[in-house]
Amino acid sequence: MATSHAQKVGRWALAPSLAALTVWAFVPLAIAIYFAFLRYNLQSDNTGWFGLNNFYYFVNDPYFYKDLFNTVALVLSVLAITIVGGTGLAILLDQPFWGRGIVRVLMISPFFIMPTVSSLVWKNLLMHPVFGLFAAIQRFFGASHVLDWFGTVPLLSVIIIVSWQWLPYAALILLTALQSLDLEQKDASMMDGAGPVSFFRYIVLPHLSRPITVVILIETIFLLNVFAEIKVTSVGGFAGNLTYLVASQLNEATDIGEAAAGGLIAVVLANLVSIFLVRIVGKNLGT
Repeated sequence: MATSHAQKVGRWALAPSLAALTVWAFVPLAIAIYFAFLRYNLQSDNTGWFGLNNFYYFVNDPYFYKDLFNTVALVLSVLAITIVGGTGLAILLDQPFWGRGIVRVLMISPFFIMPTVSSLVWKNLLMHPVFGLFAAIQRFFGASHVLDWFGTVPLLSVIIIVSWQWLPYAALILLTALQSLDLEQKDASMMDGAGPVSFFRYIVLPHLSRPITVVILIETIFLLNVFAEIKVTSVGGFAGNLTYLVASQLNEATDIGEAAAGGLIAVVLANLVSIFLVRIVGKNLGT
């Protein structure tokens, strides 16, 4: 058991790290709070106290509710695709076959590609209505009008791009969890005559419940901040989210105050979602 002197030394040893973390986290937040209550537009010299007006104008922005809906739709859709697809990929890659190690390495590679680069690839090489691979496939099968992905279904296009990036992550986490499954349970279920569906439902799925909740928590935190895919594909007016709306207020309207207010609103919403997910994760990990 540590003595009081050892505890005091430990606290002093942690002090520099805690101080650096505090400065890193709270100083930018304090600056954002300060600007959120100011009338501060780079195109105007009229600067001063603005109260809650920045929050009012941001919430009443014509794009706010549409971008809020897009944010929720993007997060839920990508989570559904990555969890279902990641579970299927994890089960397939857990089976023995030739070249499994190479396939596993190739599977995780999309997760390490920068969002800007992957968005450019999808925009110009895959989904382009003239030069894209998908357009060539449609013309090969005799389609007279190819689908303009970003012009017709912009939100779906962004969902596909983001899902492609996060699917390997979910599959890797779930594959790691599958490899810790007790083989005796599998042998016992086979001896009892359980089929593949029953084995998945009553053994595999309960075993994956904890890693699935962790994947949902981590992905949600990052999916709430998707920006590069929307910016690079130029669908912000149709498939923009709250992050894109804040950036638009900052870069296009040059309204520092309203952008700061929007950033605080996004932070509050993200924290509410995180608290809810942390409770779910904690409940699952505690069982």
